[in-house]
Amino acid sequence: MNGQTLSAGHVADRGLLVQLRATWLTLLAAVLVIAQTMTAQAHSEDFAELAENVSDAVVNITTSTVVAGRTGPQGIVPEGSPFEDFFREFQDRQGNGDRPRRTSALGSGFVISEDGYVVTNNHVIEGADEILIEFFSGEELPATLVGRDPNTDIALLKVETDKPLKFVQFGDSDLARVGDWVMAMGNPLGQGFSVSAGIVSARNRALSGTYDDYIQTDAAINRGNSGGPLFNMEGEVIGVNTAILSPNGGSIGIGFSMASNVVKRVVGQLKEYGETRRGWLGVRIQDVTEDMVEAIDGLDRVAGAMVTDVPEGPAKEAGMLAGDVILSFDGKDVVNTRGLVKMVGNAPVGEIVRITVLRDGKTQTLKVTLGRREEAEGAVPAAAEKPMDDDSRKSAEILGLTIAPLTDALRGELGLSDDAEGLVVQDVDQTSKAWEKGLRAGDVLTEASQQGLASIEDLETRIAEAKDAGRKSILLLVRRGGEPRFVALALDE
Repeated sequence: MNGQTLSAGHVADRGLLVQLRATWLTLLAAVLVIAQTMTAQAHSEDFAELAENVSDAVVNITTSTVVAGRTGPQGIVPEGSPFEDFFREFQDRQGNGDRPRRTSALGSGFVISEDGYVVTNNHVIEGADEILIEFFSGEELPATLVGRDPNTDIALLKVETDKPLKFVQFGDSDLARVGDWVMAMGNPLGQGFSVSAGIVSARNRALSGTYDDYIQTDAAINRGNSGGPLFNMEGEVIGVNTAILSPNGGSIGIGFSMASNVVKRVVGQLKEYGETRRGWLGVRIQDVTEDMVEAIDGLDRVAGAMVTDVPEGPAKEAGMLAGDVILSFDGKDVVNTRGLVKMVGNAPVGEIVRITVLRDGKTQTLKVTLGRREEAEGAVPAAAEKPMDDDSRKSAEILGLTIAPLTDALRGELGLSDDAEGLVVQDVDQTSKAWEKGLRAGDVLTEASQQGLASIEDLETRIAEAKDAGRKSILLLVRRGGEPRFVALALDE
């Protein structure tokens, strides 16, 4: 009986606890709802105030271009068809004949100075004959092109006015954190001034350009938003809205804005010179991979940039060699090729920089006077090494590769220069590590263990030396279509 009474008492206590817990959860849920509502209201007020403060500096951009008229009804009827004359006469009656016609495009931009400098995307104004700027007030002014940079898709415009304009300032995009609130403003789909809000979804995104540094955001960005600003909550521009990822052409919450720290440098050069002036080192490079670490003396981690070729230019004049691993540039560690390209491009033309390289297991510091990339585009790689011996073997199978020394006939067949040297890959065993690493017939091996190859014996010697040193792989410099790359090939074949 006592046991039953005690049990009933426990049941009663448990019921009370359940009621108290339910009440507590209800109160907690109510508090959370109130907090979320207050937060949403606070953000709403923040965005409203931000939009009010910056809207006068955001502009719509309309461009027009004269394009050649059609010369006939191409794409409508086959050429020579009996209906060709009929459709040509129809086009002429509709005013769509051979006469040139004017097309227009829409975009966005923002004012960065009271004297009328305007930033937008290069693709917004590319090829335009006329550029018209519409301000938030409805006022319209013609604009002239100051300069543009296709590499970052940035253009700088200028409007003339007798009164100071409202403008916005760039912020430090490096301070933007994933999850921070941002606001995009522009002219989506030609609908006029529009605001959308979201967060920073990701940082340091690369799309297709050499100097890409995009902020990814879920703030709605559509066609017509191109060139518009991405603001942080302090009203600073931390990005220029440039592209979206979409299967249907509309916003799905994946937009990209070129980081302001990139844009600031470009705009500064366009304003001063009317063009960009980027530093140029004069090397071809590739990322260091895990298997290269084991194959290169003195390299203990996956970092740096492997030099695959050194054509005529600043690096060659400073003594840099193919096979060097660039570890630091101007005192800053080199993480990968993308990082090195950005550091070099941001450095002033003509500046003398110290570059630390790893060569033959030891570090060396080279002093390089940087050239200008824009003047050096299309540089031709330097020729390769010494000719092979006449008594070299005709072919051999090594590490899954069937190789042969280059001959005049092979040079002609592969479209190589008369002084090209190395070993040509004639066949690759599809079950080998060489095949897995992407080596194919027609590739030319020019170096092994960072030493030139003139004969099959040279390659066999390099392999023997690597095995004697306890290495599990050997580093090969491979050229395909003139483009060099390093491949670390396992020695266990």
